[in-house]
Amino acid sequence: MLEQRIQQQFFESADLLYQVAENLARPLAVAAQMMVDALTAGGRVWCAGLGLSASDASYAAALLAGRFEQERPGLAVMSLDAQAQGYPDPASALMRQIQTLGHPGDLLLLFECQGSGAAGALLQVAHSQEMSVIALSGTQDDDWRSTLLDTDVQLRVPHSRFARVAEAHRLLSHCLADAIDVQLLGAAE
Repeated sequence: MLEQRIQQQFFESADLLYQVAENLARPLAVAAQMMVDALTAGGRVWCAGLGLSASDASYAAALLAGRFEQERPGLAVMSLDAQAQGYPDPASALMRQIQTLGHPGDLLLLFECQGSGAAGALLQVAHSQEMSVIALSGTQDDDWRSTLLDTDVQLRVPHSRFARVAEAHRLLSHCLADAIDVQLLGAAE
């Protein structure tokens, strides 16, 4: 019984990835181009995640600032610290960091897999700093979708289980890192 339940986790994850592959290919390509444009113009990419997605933001920043599958110069990509001291909640800490560090031409890469109500406020702060946004989200995001601008990209993984959304977000990070590397370095041999 336990083995079947474990196998079901794999099947559910694989089914979701298969289902979203076609719908997310174009927005992923647009998002990767946005990131390349921002970075090559001297901007920075700020990665932020709410709740359990904070670790996904750190992971994506590490892939881009360091390396993915091939060696390249580091990119100006940093993860914002949702646990900054002095703020009552992580969202307030992230908003303050975006206000302080974000500049026109920078980009916010926002991870949100559990439907936090704070995402809309983060988007508004980024927009007030004249930053574009790439939002990796799940199903529970209807409260803030209207906050996205035409210049933003949403990579939405429609699933009710946050674990499946988080797994897909990790793959989306890999896709972005690979697409950026291909644009900057060409295809690896």
